[in-house]
Amino acid sequence: MLEDGKVAARIPVQDLQRARSFYAEKLGLEPSEERPGGLLYRCVNGEFALFESAGAASGDHTQMGWEVEDIEATVERLRARGVVFEEYDFPGLRTVNGIAEVAGNYPSKGGVGEKAAWFRDSEGNLFGIGQLMS
Repeated sequence: MLEDGKVAARIPVQDLQRARSFYAEKLGLEPSEERPGGLLYRCVNGEFALFESAGAASGDHTQMGWEVEDIEATVERLRARGVVFEEYDFPGLRTVNGIAEVAGNYPSKGGVGEKAAWFRDSEGNLFGIGQLMS
């Protein structure tokens, strides 16, 4: 059933060309396919599509995330390209230089938690970057 299926994210954008520029210039990503009203991006273990939508991104929750091996280096490389990282200071979630340590096993896979950072794209979508802690 679904556990055997490939998962892919669909991300709404109001301005496809503006989003394409952001993903290329800031994230270093180029679409692998282009169709009227949409762009498909492939990463090592998954894919996501941007599609033109009249609705605005809620930006209230993480819509998609990448798992990386070195979050500090990834955040610094993205910052050098102009990506702005969110800063949080809530009970149980505090970022330092854009990175938080999140205790617990979810969503980490058997570890003690993860380091995480969040940023918004040109359209207001909220994305996360995570590194498992062991």
